[in-house]
Amino acid sequence: MTYYKFTGTNGTATSGNGYKWPLPRKNDDGSWTPGKWTRKIKDIELCESGYHFTDSDWLAGWIDAELYEVEIMGDFDASTDTPTKYVCHKARLVRRIEAWDEKSARLFAVRCARDAMLLVKSPDPRSVAAIDTAEKYANGDASQEDLAAARDAARVVARVVAWDAARDAAWAAARDAARAAARDAARDAAWDAARDAARDAAWDAARDAAWAAARDAAWDAAWDAARDAAYQKYSGWLLEAVGETK
Repeated sequence: MTYYKFTGTNGTATSGNGYKWPLPRKNDDGSWTPGKWTRKIKDIELCESGYHFTDSDWLAGWIDAELYEVEIMGDFDASTDTPTKYVCHKARLVRRIEAWDEKSARLFAVRCARDAMLLVKSPDPRSVAAIDTAEKYANGDASQEDLAAARDAARVVARVVAWDAARDAAWAAARDAARAAARDAARDAAWDAARDAARDAAWDAARDAAWAAARDAAWDAAWDAARDAAYQKYSGWLLEAVGETK
């Protein structure tokens, strides 16, 4: 399996106190001389200590300025739920994937944005225009002023959508709270009126709670599966953009 590492400019990690990776060197014949092996870290822990990297399925979750193939030495640990990242004791950067640059990153973002737009039944023309302008800018057919104007227009759309979503969420929360209060009042009245009726109401509430828990668990599982599928889909697109294969 090929492993990868995204870094900031000149191999500088964007986390981990700005660690600077020893960089590989490109030879005159186009081959690469790997960078030096990093200093060994004895005790490794995800997100805490060690050298972190990912694989071809999860590249889209770690996008940064520069992309490298990485080689590891010895054992490594993986995230337990879904192996989106790994951590090892010692590693080195084998080669830089030069096809990943500002242009390819912008075009990749455009492709992802167009894919997301398919989920919107009637997308706002300003949002569509922003994506079109971003693509033109990446290809050198639009100016920074064009890009800024399109971005500002899209931000207006985003603010309006966010406000509508917040309003709807607030209304839903108020409605649910009112329903819960009414249900509690009815339950208390039923208890006062007849213990048996109250027991029946409690049983119904317990049944509803169990059903809600099961429904939430199913939703979480579906969400996780969708998230993982999206990561792998977009990671595949990213590999395609830079001419890499799994």
